[in-house]
Amino acid sequence: MTTSSTPLAATARAEAARAAAPGAPDLPGGRVLLAAPRGYCAGVDRAVVAVEQALELYGAPVYVRKEIVHNKHVVQTLQRRGAIFVGEADEVPEGQTVVFSAHGVSPAVHAQAAQRSLKTVDATCPLVTKVHKEAIRFAADDYDILLIGHAGHEEVEGTAGEAPEHIQLVDGPDAVDAVQVRDPERVVWLSQTTLSVDETMETVRRLRERFPALQDPPSDDICYATQNRQVAVKKIAPETELVLVVGSANSSNSVRLVEVAREAGADAAHRIDDASEIDEAWLAGVRTVGVTSGASVPEVLVQEVLEWLAARGYGDLQEVTTAQEDLMFSLPKELRRDIKQRRRLPVTPV
Repeated sequence: MTTSSTPLAATARAEAARAAAPGAPDLPGGRVLLAAPRGYCAGVDRAVVAVEQALELYGAPVYVRKEIVHNKHVVQTLQRRGAIFVGEADEVPEGQTVVFSAHGVSPAVHAQAAQRSLKTVDATCPLVTKVHKEAIRFAADDYDILLIGHAGHEEVEGTAGEAPEHIQLVDGPDAVDAVQVRDPERVVWLSQTTLSVDETMETVRRLRERFPALQDPPSDDICYATQNRQVAVKKIAPETELVLVVGSANSSNSVRLVEVAREAGADAAHRIDDASEIDEAWLAGVRTVGVTSGASVPEVLVQEVLEWLAARGYGDLQEVTTAQEDLMFSLPKELRRDIKQRRRLPVTPV
């Protein structure tokens, strides 16, 4: 599932698509600014590979609680390989294998899986696990924890489930006035990892106005990939009339990229699942298009968007890089253990 691309390869593909388009020589020249970093982050790559490895190790079907990552193309690809996506662990037949998504789960979900004797593979992003551990720590010290995030998001539900009696959700700056705490001197904020950095900092600013002793988390909760993708969009947006963000509707970080692009100066910004969702009317009067993708989007979908744009005259492709990412996470411990065990098994002669 992991994909990669270089500016040279992307340019070649785009130019080939443009050359193949009917009437291509007469198309007006347009520019595409391709944001980097974009697409898969280390946590998403780990989670997707975890499902692929589980299918290889244990055979189909392998059950996955919720969407492994918030991208419909990734989910559909894994379904074709034998993954079955369910809403809750109690939908998994007893004794079967279930993978927990990158967004994390609460202790109650782990307990439910244990009651059904399920073989679990925990693909929670390590950066989400870090927030869980922070919640456990501050709850043990009897703090009120103000969790900045979006109601109903799986990551928020998982984190809140670690210490529900201590955690209060703050869904953006406008929710600050409703916050009530037991002791204003023992308050800390944590956050969902995929939020808009600017909006989160505004929420924190308002919280601190009400609670001057508010403590910060030990380290930044918004993940490096979310921040890097937002910085890259801020770089290209002022030079574009249109920004296209590849990502699914339930992907929080993809939706945030659209908002960031508009706030950073793009005349228009739209989220699309793939090239088929682009409306050609959006290109009217547009000389420069910005392109990026959310952290759960395979690069092949971005390449298809570049080809679509090139076929309509936008063949001048420039990649704008604001950071280099080389972080990798090891596979979940359950998979590492079983892979190691399989390698030790004797080979039976045929």
